[in-house]
Amino acid sequence: MNDQVTNLFETPEAITKDSINLETAKIAWKDLEVYFAGGNVIHVSPELDLTEVALQITKDNAESLKDWMSKGIIDIVTDKQAKEYAYTEATVWAVVIKPWILTQSIKFPA
Repeated sequence: MNDQVTNLFETPEAITKDSINLETAKIAWKDLEVYFAGGNVIHVSPELDLTEVALQITKDNAESLKDWMSKGIIDIVTDKQAKEYAYTEATVWAVVIKPWILTQSIKFPA
């Protein structure tokens, strides 16, 4: 059974939004700082679906990624963002799509 589960995620074609959603979790920013220092943390604007962005990265959908980057709705976490997260002791949504960690601020009801 373990081999079947492992094989499920070996190819990009096998990855779905549902499988990505199962790998998405809340995490304290302080636990991501070492990855930020390595330049591996991407911020995803709350206007986008984090799991959809992750899926498009696994599918290597350069067109969507370039569009989102040109609009500034996905990008590497900036020093300013990292300082704000650290100062506020933020918790964010995160999902790993190697070598990246995608993060998104947690939305609170208005």
